[in-house]
Amino acid sequence: MLLCCLGLLGLAVTGCGETVKVPKTNLAVHHGAVLFKQRCSGCHTLDAAAAQGSTPAGMVQGAERTDGPNFNVRKETREDVLYAIRNGGFSGAIMPANVVVGRDAQDVAQFVEKYAGTKAKTTK
Repeated sequence: MLLCCLGLLGLAVTGCGETVKVPKTNLAVHHGAVLFKQRCSGCHTLDAAAAQGSTPAGMVQGAERTDGPNFNVRKETREDVLYAIRNGGFSGAIMPANVVVGRDAQDVAQFVEKYAGTKAKTTK
């Protein structure tokens, strides 16, 4: 039983070792990335924050109700991010409202606006 628990703990810890990939030259954006990893990575994906919470690419069936948007491929504005933070997303069904507030919310919104959509497919 103890070995089983240690094995599961080892698997859980290996996914936690990734670090935020945002330079500290802009402290607000870096702080937003750290907060995004702490508060949002359970449901959202954004590589710059080492967050992998969305449904894996190509997976359609078996997705969880809590799988939020993959921000690697979805661009967002600061205003839309702040709206989602304040109101619990756009549907209000899953995401908790005010998951971050005040300056923290501003920093997360600034981070998401800057880094979201970097892997979006462009149409010509």
